[in-house]
Amino acid sequence: MSIKKLAGQTLWYGVPKILSRFLNYGLTLMGFWLFDATETSNLTQVYAIIPFLNVLFTYGLETSYFRFAQNTDRNKLYNTLTFSVIITTIFFTIVLLLAQEPLARFFELRDNPEYVTWMIGILFFDTLAVIPLAKLRLEERPRKYAFVNVASIVINIFLVIFFLFIARNKAEQNPASVWIMIYQPDVGVGYFIIANLIASALSLLFLYKEFSAFKWLFDKKLWLQVLNYSYPLIIVGFGGMINEMLSRLVYRKVLHLDAMTEKRELGIFGANYKLAVLITIFIQVFRLGAEPFFFNQSTRGDAPRTYARVMKFFVIACCFMFLVVVLFLDFWKLLIAARFQEYAEGIHIVPILAMGSVFLGIYYNLSVWYKLTNKTMYGAYITIAGAVLTILLNIWWIPSFHYTGAAWATFFCYAFMMVVSYLQGQHYYPVPYAWKKLVAYLVIVSLIYMIQLGIATLTPEWTIFHFGTGMVLLGAFTLFVLKIEKKELERLPYVGRFVTRLI
Repeated sequence: MSIKKLAGQTLWYGVPKILSRFLNYGLTLMGFWLFDATETSNLTQVYAIIPFLNVLFTYGLETSYFRFAQNTDRNKLYNTLTFSVIITTIFFTIVLLLAQEPLARFFELRDNPEYVTWMIGILFFDTLAVIPLAKLRLEERPRKYAFVNVASIVINIFLVIFFLFIARNKAEQNPASVWIMIYQPDVGVGYFIIANLIASALSLLFLYKEFSAFKWLFDKKLWLQVLNYSYPLIIVGFGGMINEMLSRLVYRKVLHLDAMTEKRELGIFGANYKLAVLITIFIQVFRLGAEPFFFNQSTRGDAPRTYARVMKFFVIACCFMFLVVVLFLDFWKLLIAARFQEYAEGIHIVPILAMGSVFLGIYYNLSVWYKLTNKTMYGAYITIAGAVLTILLNIWWIPSFHYTGAAWATFFCYAFMMVVSYLQGQHYYPVPYAWKKLVAYLVIVSLIYMIQLGIATLTPEWTIFHFGTGMVLLGAFTLFVLKIEKKELERLPYVGRFVTRLI
């Protein structure tokens, strides 16, 4: 697979994924418009827990599926892994349901233990879809993959609108009608979780053909080989979730303020964390196309040079995403604080989290070395070290600096993991990354943000002016990149012709 094909598949994965994530982002904004920070704090908590448990439910089988598909009978592999996922998902679901009450207490959800039940249901249905969706990616069927993802989020949005607008209005107009059984005021923000649960269940219907291809066949020897490869990925996954989600999970446990203040700050933190989602969306989209690409490319002699080129384009794209987020903070602030101004109090943490997300994306690119060399345990070591650093920094900084401390903890954790992974990777699987140029790009976009911050500080009320200066700075960086990377960009399809005419 060429870089051109990677770009094409990333586009197919990317446009629907970006669309679905923006729709989902709109769904999140709807929550900020309808409920204040205290009410949305439990929602923040639930969606910080789900990724942790998702690692347990899937135990690294998705990446393992791509890895073993290169030299194993794919039908046998698909049947074995799907069989494994079905059995373990049922087991984990039963265990968590039996532990629902203590889990609700531990996760500070005592007032809404039903959230835990609904959360477990989401995990159940989402996990069953993991291997069939991976099959679509492996078979290079991004259109079907895109349809399933977009359809799921559209159903989710429709259900939220149905519960919180249609059913709510009907129930309020006629309390004695059947609508009062559909909409209950006490559920409130919980309807976002219910809608997600129903959408996750319905999305399995779109994977009917993939499920029908499954046979109840299980190869124990192959399964043990897969587990031997994947168990370090479980550690990597848990460590990654600690780095990404721990700050929100432990926020109330280490802050030691009154319950309402803790909830309010957690809601503000969660809302502003969402503003860094643009970069995270791009990273996730890129990984969808890149993971099978990296494995398929690994047998070629020029694979390291290809990985280096991919990294350069990836970092440039991340730089643009970073600037789009940080140069137009006034706009993003309006989105989350249109009704409840308290959400805007944490806007200053967005650039910190955005650059941290860039570091995370670079780390994911660098991680190709331990996946291709079967040294997944090294990835576990790096992630564990990052997780330990995250835990220590959050415990140290949250009580003193609140969500600002949590943001800086995320920033330094991802920076640490990125640097360590690069150094280790160059030892075991050297790739000729143009690291000086990449560092220069990161420094330049940071300086551009500093310029915009200075302008905003001197002219705090000139919102339209800030938008104009943001566009000028973004345009200047665009021209700079086009000039520096002209020869490289001219080699790309479509983009090359545009660059030749422009520069």
